[in-house]
Amino acid sequence: MTGREDQKSNDLFFTCSLIDYIARKTKNKRSSIVNALGRTSIEKIYDLADVYHSDSIDTVSEDFIKCAHITEGTFDNVAAAKYAVPSHWDIGKVYKRLILGIAREKGIDVIDALFEAYNSFVSDKIDDYNSSFYYDAPQNILNAALFGEIE
Repeated sequence: MTGREDQKSNDLFFTCSLIDYIARKTKNKRSSIVNALGRTSIEKIYDLADVYHSDSIDTVSEDFIKCAHITEGTFDNVAAAKYAVPSHWDIGKVYKRLILGIAREKGIDVIDALFEAYNSFVSDKIDDYNSSFYYDAPQNILNAALFGEIE
């Protein structure tokens, strides 16, 4: 373990932050980016995150946008925000915690948990920067994903 968390948690944090960066750059929902990238690319990002992290996130994102043929969308939650916008790193941390919680609670692989998290109704709630959901307690976000409702 190096730093405050293990390497694979940090790799997941980078993976989620890159997904958010690509989504913002192309104006797409996070679920659309995850599904466009597909399991193979997501696994590659996760496995090589320490390498990609040393390069410019803009360069890395461009490579994956081209490879997955991701086109410009119309979802712009940054422009729609009426308040301070969290960074892609901030949102990456929210998703990292959610994914690790889903994987732990359901006893599933991290990549399976990633697809589940991004394709759940919770993803839309996290990506609404005009609500307070994305900075809610991590356990509350996890419970919403696990039980299908917001308490």
